[in-house]
Amino acid sequence: MTFKVSLLLRVSFTITIFCSLIDKGLSIESTSVEQTENDGEHITVTGKIPRYHTAYGFAGDQAGGGLMKPETANKAVSNISQNFIQMQAPTSNVFNLLSMLPGANVSNSDPYGISSQNDITVRGMTGNSIGYVMEGMPLNDASDGFGYLNQFVDSENLQNISLAQGSPDLDSPVYNAAGGVVNLKLRDPADKFGGMTELSYGSHNTKRAFMRIDTGEIGKTGIKGFISYSYTGASNWRGPGYDHRNHIDFKFIKEWGNDNHISLLGDWNHALTSSYYTPTKSEWITEGAGNGNNYSGTWYKDRLENTNYWKLYQQTFQQVYVAAPSQFTLMDKLQFKVTPYFQYGYGNSPYGTILNENGLWQGNQPVDGKVTIPGAVDGSALAMGGWFQRTYRSGFTPTLTYTLKHHQLLLGYWYDYVDDVVTQPFTAVSSNGRPWDLWSGSKNNIHLPDGQQLAAENDHTITQTNAIFLGDHMNFMDNKLFIDAGFKQVLLNRTGWNQLPGPQYRTGQNVSKPLPRIGMRYQFTKEHQIFTSVNTNFAVPHKSKLFDTYDPNSGDLAQSGTNKLKTEYSIEEELGYRYNGPRFLGSITFFNYNYTNRIISTILRQNGAWIGSSINAGGQTSRGVDAEIGLKPWHHFSPYVSGEYLYTRMDNDLRSYGDLLPTKGKQAVRSPPWQFAVGLTYDNGHFFANGDVKMVGKQYATFMNDESMGSFATGNLAFGYRFDSYGFMQHPQIRMNFINITDQKYLSGVSSPTGNAHTTTGKYGTSIPGSSPYYNIGGGFATMLTMTTAF
Repeated sequence: MTFKVSLLLRVSFTITIFCSLIDKGLSIESTSVEQTENDGEHITVTGKIPRYHTAYGFAGDQAGGGLMKPETANKAVSNISQNFIQMQAPTSNVFNLLSMLPGANVSNSDPYGISSQNDITVRGMTGNSIGYVMEGMPLNDASDGFGYLNQFVDSENLQNISLAQGSPDLDSPVYNAAGGVVNLKLRDPADKFGGMTELSYGSHNTKRAFMRIDTGEIGKTGIKGFISYSYTGASNWRGPGYDHRNHIDFKFIKEWGNDNHISLLGDWNHALTSSYYTPTKSEWITEGAGNGNNYSGTWYKDRLENTNYWKLYQQTFQQVYVAAPSQFTLMDKLQFKVTPYFQYGYGNSPYGTILNENGLWQGNQPVDGKVTIPGAVDGSALAMGGWFQRTYRSGFTPTLTYTLKHHQLLLGYWYDYVDDVVTQPFTAVSSNGRPWDLWSGSKNNIHLPDGQQLAAENDHTITQTNAIFLGDHMNFMDNKLFIDAGFKQVLLNRTGWNQLPGPQYRTGQNVSKPLPRIGMRYQFTKEHQIFTSVNTNFAVPHKSKLFDTYDPNSGDLAQSGTNKLKTEYSIEEELGYRYNGPRFLGSITFFNYNYTNRIISTILRQNGAWIGSSINAGGQTSRGVDAEIGLKPWHHFSPYVSGEYLYTRMDNDLRSYGDLLPTKGKQAVRSPPWQFAVGLTYDNGHFFANGDVKMVGKQYATFMNDESMGSFATGNLAFGYRFDSYGFMQHPQIRMNFINITDQKYLSGVSSPTGNAHTTTGKYGTSIPGSSPYYNIGGGFATMLTMTTAF
C-alpha cells in the first residue's frame, strides 16, 4: 500500500513536470517507471525539443531572453545567444546586437545596421582597440584596426556572440585588443537534411531574402554542412541613395573519435552602400536630419557644383574569408588545435572633388603638361576620388594543450601575414552624374601624359606578426579554486613602400610587446563565485600614419608621415562577483585601466575622402563598474537589466601646433559616464515578444571638453508567432520589428573627435585654432515584417 501511494505521488508529480515542459515546447516521446532495490522508484523521461526551436531560437531556460548565460571565466564576459538574435531585425549587424550589454556604446547611422558607418566603444575604448574574432579567425581590418561587422556573418547563422569587456583570451589572434574582444560562433550544421527560408520587407523600401540549406550527413562520410545566401536592398533612410548587399555563409564539419573535428567555414560578401553625411554640431542644430545634412539628390547642369552629389559617395566592398578550425586528440591528455585562415578584401571610401587640367601634382612633384579630363569646363573638371584598399591576409594559430591532475598547460603560436595596398585614384564623371567606374578599374581612371594614374596616395604595406604564448590553467581545493597564468610575446614588423614621388620610399615599424597576465576564480558554491584578473594589452597605430600624402591640385602636404609611432599599452585590473542560480543570473565587475599612448580612433577628411585614422592622446586612467542581471523564464517572461558607471581622465596634455593643449584632467572622448539597458522577453513557444530600451549619457567630442553630444535613449520592439507545422513547412513564423519606436532624433556617436572645438591658448601661449568634430546621426524609426519557415 505504501509503495502504491508513493508511486502515485511520484507519477502525479511527474505529470505536473510534463505539463510544464510541454507548455515550454518539449514533446514527450516515452516514459517509464522502474523500482530498484536500493534507491526506490526511478522515472525516466525521453523527449526532444521541436526542430523549429533550434531553427529560429526559442527562449527556453535562457536568462534575460538570451542575453545572459552561465559564465566561468576569470574576467568579465557577456554573452548573446541565438534566442535573442532571432527576435531582432534580420538585417542587424553584430554592433546592433551588442548594444544591450554592459559597457557597449554603439554608434549607428541607419536603423537597420546595413551601413558601414557604425562603431562601438567598450568602457570608453574605441572600435579599433577592440579585437574581433570568428572561431579563431581575426576579423579586424588589417589597415585601420576597425571591425566592419556589417560585412560578415548573417544573423540567422550566429549561434553565440561574446564580449570580453576587458581583455582577449591568451590565444586570441589579435594585436589591437587593448579594449577587449568580440568572439563570434557560427551555428553548427544540422544532422539531417533541411533548411530555412526567410523573406522580409520594411520601411525605406527595404527588402531582404535569406535561404539556408543543411546537407545533413553527406553519404557515410560523417561530413555535414550548411550554406546560406542572402540579398538585402534598401533606400537610405535620410537623403538620396540606396544599398545592395549579396552575402554567402558556409560551414562544413567532420567529427570523429575522442573530440576530433575538422571544419571549414567562411563567407563571401559583395556590397554597394550609399554614404551618410556626418555633420558638425552647428550643422546638426541648424538642420537636424534634414536635407542640409545630406548629400545632394539633384544633378545640376553646371557639373562643377556637384561635388556633393550622392552618386559620388557610393561605397563598394567585396570580400572572401575562409578558415579551417580543427582539433585533434593526439593521446589521452594531449590535444592539438590549429586554425589556418585566408582573407581577401577590396573596397573604397569615395568622394567628389574638382581637378584642374593644368598645374596638377603627383606626390610632391609637379605634373609636366596638361591632363585631359572628360567634362572639363574652363580647365577644371568634376571627378570622383576614392580611397581604395586591397588586402590579402593569411595566417594560422596552432596550440598544444596537455592536461595533468591540477594543471592544463597551453603552448601556442600565431603567425599573421598581411599584404595591403591603398590608392587614391580619380575617375571621370558622366554627364548624368554617374562615375565612370565605382570600382576604380585602371583603364577608366584619369591618367597623366606619361601614362601613369593620377593619385593622391599610393602605398603598399606588408605586416607580419609572430606571437608565442604559454599558459597554465590550475585547479585546486576540489575544483573550487582556479588560477590562470599566462604570457604572450608579440613581434610585429610593418614595412611600407610609398609609390608616389616624395621623401619616403621605404619606411616601417617594429614592435615587440611582452604581455603577462594572471587571473583567479573561486567557486564558493555551485551558484556563487568571485573572480579577479590582471591583464596587459596593446594596440598599434593606424598604418596610414607612416606615409606623406599630398593635395593633387596644389602639391600641399595633406598629412606628414612618420615611422616613430608609439604603441598603446594598457594594464587592466578586474574584480567581480557572479551568481549562476536556478532562477536568475547576475554579475558585477569593478575595473581599472592605466594607459600609455592612448590611441583614439578617428575619421579624417583627406582630399575629400573620409579616412580612418588614429590620434595619440597620451596617458589615460579609466575605472568604473559594470553590472547585469537576467531572469530565467517565469510564466514565460524573461527580463534583463545592465548598466555601467565610467570614470575617465586624461593624464597628459595633448601636443598641438607645437604647443600643448591643457587636456590633463579632462574626461576622455566617447566615454559616457553612465549607460543603462532594460529588456523584456516573452516566449511561450508560439507567441513571442521582445522590447528593449538603451540610455546613454553625454559624451565629449573634444579632448578639451569644449564640445559634447547630449545623452539619448532609444527603444525597440518585436513580436511574432510560430505556427504549427503544415505540409513541408516546419513551424512557419511571422515577426514584426519596430526600431527606434519613438522616432528619437539624436546624434548616436562622435565620428571624428578633435583636440579643441574653439580657439584655445596653449600651455606656452600659442593660440591654437579650434576644429569642429563630426558626428553620426542615429537611425530614425523603421519597421520590418519577416516571414520564416524551416523545411
